[in-house]
Amino acid sequence: MKRSFGLVGFAIVMLVASNQRVSTQTARDDSDHVAWVAKSLTEMQKIGTENSRGELLTVFRDEGGLSNRHRRTYAYRKCPYFKVDVEFEPVGPPAGPALDEGPKDKIIKISRPYLAWGVAG
Repeated sequence: MKRSFGLVGFAIVMLVASNQRVSTQTARDDSDHVAWVAKSLTEMQKIGTENSRGELLTVFRDEGGLSNRHRRTYAYRKCPYFKVDVEFEPVGPPAGPALDEGPKDKIIKISRPYLAWGVAG
């Protein structure tokens, strides 16, 4: 009888210790995620109206969907669920058809980063 109580007690202690390790690991993982998001937001917010389309493309990529030379949605390169909507002032003639985008196009308006599902491009 004492032996089975000892085994049950040992099992309970192991279960509690295991749950504490899992809880600590979960908290560490959550902290890592929060730190990554903060770092990513800082990187995204470095792009503003003083930048060109070419500079924007070092941090973001084309999202797809409807767009033109004056307006487009972009996705963060490291996580496609972070988006920004950007308006441009064309600089110079387009390289081809009238709707071609140029890397020197000036950003005149950029939204705050937001979360959204991807758009097939």
